[in-house]
This record gives sequence, structure tokens and C-alpha cells, in this order.
Amino acid sequence: MRRLNSVYGGITNISHCSFTWINSTKPLTPCPGINPCWVQTRTLSYSSAASPELQHSKWLEELCRIVSTEIGSLDDLETTLNQSQSQGYTINSTLVADVIDCCKSHSSTRRLLRFLLWSSKALNHEDRDDVFNHAIRVFAERKDLIALDILVSDLQQEHGKMEVETFGAVAEAFVKLGKEDRALGIFKNLDKFRCVRDGVSVCAIVSALCSKGHARKAEGVVWHHKNEIFGLESVIYRNLVHGWYVSGHDKEIRRVMEEMKSNGVPVDLFCYNTFLRCICKRNLKFNPSSLVQDALNLIVEMKSNGISPNVVSFNILLSCLCKARRVKEAYGVLFQSMKKLGCSPDWFSYYLVARVMYLTGRFGIGNRIVDEMIEEGVVVKPRFYHDLVGVLCGVERVNHALSLFEKMKKVCVGNYGPVYNLLIPKLCRGGDFEKGKQLWDEATSRASSFNAQRVCWTHLLQRFSSSLQRM
Repeated sequence: MRRLNSVYGGITNISHCSFTWINSTKPLTPCPGINPCWVQTRTLSYSSAASPELQHSKWLEELCRIVSTEIGSLDDLETTLNQSQSQGYTINSTLVADVIDCCKSHSSTRRLLRFLLWSSKALNHEDRDDVFNHAIRVFAERKDLIALDILVSDLQQEHGKMEVETFGAVAEAFVKLGKEDRALGIFKNLDKFRCVRDGVSVCAIVSALCSKGHARKAEGVVWHHKNEIFGLESVIYRNLVHGWYVSGHDKEIRRVMEEMKSNGVPVDLFCYNTFLRCICKRNLKFNPSSLVQDALNLIVEMKSNGISPNVVSFNILLSCLCKARRVKEAYGVLFQSMKKLGCSPDWFSYYLVARVMYLTGRFGIGNRIVDEMIEEGVVVKPRFYHDLVGVLCGVERVNHALSLFEKMKKVCVGNYGPVYNLLIPKLCRGGDFEKGKQLWDEATSRASSFNAQRVCWTHLLQRFSSSLQRM
């Protein structure tokens, strides 16, 4: 507590706050996340005859109200908590955990931390460990580095027990916040937290490190704990492949995959797709002309090893080709390579190629790609049309956007609102008020599926009125 006061002992904007208790029956505002339980101030009678569930609900409501109030300093918060405890309720681990869950989304972590340290004094050692583990996971989710560090240090000093799930959350939070060495330090000292260093904990630290590209450090962990990961080799190797992808080392991915083969661990589709993504990412940056050749060579290798490439594999290649504006190659992959290798495109494949056609001024080819997709019976999401209409409006091709919208109405039912909100202002700004008014009338007739933006109608009226005045 002395450490907490030194760090968080400051006063907020209101340095002193007095809480006045009023004898009234005015209900308090219920705390979000729990069932409303109307609590009367001062006049509440917490008698022993009340059911435990009712008492728990009442005190939960009261404590949530106190913790959620962002008035006063942290010392004022603790004073108010001491005053409320004099009314006779009992602090237990369930009540503390429920208060933290109720307030974690809208209360400051500083007030939650002070409440936790205040309430932990009334708990026995086992309950305190449970509450601390739960709170640590909550603070890890909130990514509060200082609060997380305080709780972990206190748990270690009190020789508390850290659960494996808690360690996984702590490791992930520290790595995401750039403190991977701190995460490794906790892993090396898990015995001080009475946490078993087994395959699950090894997987947790490896996954956390690889999520941010620290594959080299993750391999060091794996090397020193080979005996603990028996039966989990596939999970470990998949994490290492992802870690090397994040750091952009395709040669290291190849090395890991060869090591998997030598150790009898199957190289699955995830590993190949991750390797493909890394190769395409490298070529996109340094050698775009090699995108198709290198990708297809890897896809052929996949098939020779008994792994069939899926549509995700080709979408990875198409995405990079479209970013590099390799239009002809993207078109060839969509209509030739995919069919030759027995993989059917999905709506996202067609979207990528149609979009790059529109962006490069090849509107006729883009329209034919959409028609081909419709003829193939590919099920599309409304987002497909929303985004392409937005692209066409952005390149000042409203007529093509209107034509695409008509195709959308034939194959998609509902969810036209975003398209109307794109087209109506665009037509009005271009002076086509008649078509804009026609779309407005059409949109209002679909009131059940259209939530018009007020700006559309206002802009339409303003431009139409100014046009009439000029006439």
C-alpha cells in the first residue's frame, strides 16, 4: 500500500469531496452491467433476515456506485469505502470480483486498483489469490502497465499463486506494451508464483513473443524447454512460423518448416499460407515482377507435398498484385491460374481484381468481372457492392456506379442504405438533381431498410434551390 500511495497518491481536479447522505427514497442510478437494484441511502436496512442473494445484490450496487464515481482523490475513495463498510456487509471474493467486472469498462483503473487493495485486506490468503488473478487478467485487458506491474509484484511478495491463464494474459499484455523482457523474466521465475512451468505456460510465452515478431527469443525458450512441449510441437512451430512472418524473415520460415519435416511434425496449410504471405510481402516491396512466379512455385510445392491450396492462398497473391497495380497478372491469376489449379474464386477474389480495374480506368473489364461473378453464382456480401460503388464515385464514374447499383438490387435483398448515402450527395454535387431526387424517392419508399443521412436531403434541397434561383 505504501508503494501505491507513492505512485497514485495525487489529488484529482477536485481535491476534497464530502459525501452527504440524504434520508430519501430516491433510487440510485443502476450500475451498467448488472440488474437494476434500487438502493435507498441511509434508510436501507441490511437485516440478517434478508436472503444472501439480495444482500449481495444490494452491496454490489452500492460498491459499484462508489467505485464508479469519478469525484475526489483515491484517498477519498478509500474513506468512503471504510464508511460504507461500517453498515455491516461482509467482503468476500465473489463480491470483489463482481465489482471489478461491473466497473472494468467505465471506471478508471486507478480507482479499481485502490478498491482491490482495500478489499484484499479483508480476504484470506486463498481468496486473495483468486481475486488477484482475476484482477490481473482485467488489468491486462485494459493494458495498464503500471497497475499490472504493481499487482504482479504484490502477488510475488505475498507468495501468492498465479494461474497459467493469468500468466498467459500477463505475458501477452507485457509483450504488446513493448516489455517482452519483463514477460520473459516472469516466465523464468514462475516458481516464485507457485505456477508450474509446463507445456501450457511455454506455449503461452511463445505465442505472446511471436505475436509481435520476437521469434528469436521464442526459439530460445523452446530450446531450453524441449522436454515440456512434448505433444505440443505443432502449436509451437505454428507460432514460430507466424513470429518469423511478423518480423519479415522468409528464410527463417523455410528453416522452421524444414525442421518440422525432419522432426516428423506435419507442415499444414497455415504454415504454407503464412510462408506465401511473407514471400509476397517481400516481393511487393523489393521485386514486384517476381510475385506470380515465386507464389506459383510455392503453390506447386504445396500440392506436391499433399497440401491443396485454398482460396485464401490465391487471395494473398491477388492482394499483393493489386497493390502493385500488376493488372494483367492479377486478371490471369483470377481467370486462369485458379481454375487450372482447381480452386474456385470467392467474392473477395473478384472484388480485389474488379477494384483494381476501376482504379486504373478499366471500367469495361471491371464490369465484366462483376458479371462473370454473378453468372458463376458466387454468393456476395453487400459490402462487395458498397465498396465498389464508393470506388467508382471516387474516380468520378457515377454512371458506372449507378449501373453497379442496379446489379446489386437484383442479387442482394436489403441493406441499400449506405449506397444511397453515397450516390445521392454525389449526384447532387455533380448537378444531376433529377436523378438524385429519383434515388431519394426510391430510398424513402424503402424506409424499412434505409436510414437516410440528413445531409443528403439538406444538400439536395440547397443545390436545387440555388439552381432554380440562377434560372
